[in-house]
Amino acid sequence: MEIIATAESLEQAEALIDAGADRLYVGGHPFGLRLPKPLSLESIGRISDLVHRRGKKITVACNALMHNEQISALAPYLSQLGKFGVDTVSIGDPGAIFVLRELGLPLNFIYDAGTLVTSAEQVAFWISQGASGAVAARELTLKELIEMQQKLDQPIEVQVYGPTCIHQSGRPLLKNYFKYTGGVEKNDQTLYLRDPKNPDSQYPIFEDTDGTHIFSTDDLSLMGQLKLMRENGLNTWKLDGVLLHGERFVQIVSLFAEARRALESGAFVPESFCNRLVKLQPAHRPLGTGFYLKNPEDVH
Repeated sequence: MEIIATAESLEQAEALIDAGADRLYVGGHPFGLRLPKPLSLESIGRISDLVHRRGKKITVACNALMHNEQISALAPYLSQLGKFGVDTVSIGDPGAIFVLRELGLPLNFIYDAGTLVTSAEQVAFWISQGASGAVAARELTLKELIEMQQKLDQPIEVQVYGPTCIHQSGRPLLKNYFKYTGGVEKNDQTLYLRDPKNPDSQYPIFEDTDGTHIFSTDDLSLMGQLKLMRENGLNTWKLDGVLLHGERFVQIVSLFAEARRALESGAFVPESFCNRLVKLQPAHRPLGTGFYLKNPEDVH
């Protein structure tokens, strides 16, 4: 069972390793999407050094859908990542994969094309093109994920904690909003959409250099399903801290690492761990299971 966690700084990276993370997920603009904090190449290099000194791994996000100017700048970026010795990059754009292969760098890649990764056959195709694994679409159910993993030898990454992106636009919608209203945008300010039929709903609007991203009103948690996942070979777990920064995210990663140890020893009590997670979770972000526990027929 591998625990992957997003990292926003060198300091948090060290804390996440201490908490039990096996692999850190970092990145920078304009190549990585929806990062808790975009990092410079220098910062990524320092985190890579730290991770490898501690016997852990690092994945760098290159999962944007890339335009001409991004593709032109990608080769030197990947070359520097190769010099750092990063373990993998996450890529979903075929053009970016083409550039990576042309360079002949000692970089493995994980296929990450968002909502497109929905079948074992698609994953198998990209594995035949050199991928070492794949990030499953967040819209899949656990039943579908189990069926996919049973057909594959390589791991499927499943998000077990964090928000789900439900809409992406390449336009800077927040900047346009503040420009139109005459308001002043603040770096730490979060705006929300609300469902008119549900006044308690809050859909966070997140903007970066790649556009605007709208997230689900709750955070995913598969804490209660970890035993089922382990029994069916879904052993690559991603925790996403894009909307949860600092020490609280580290504590949640630590709780999942503790749950893993309990699974290994046969002492896992899902209700206990779920209750502890609720106490760590921000009050304005309820926990849910997204599409994972639905019947596939109800989703499609």
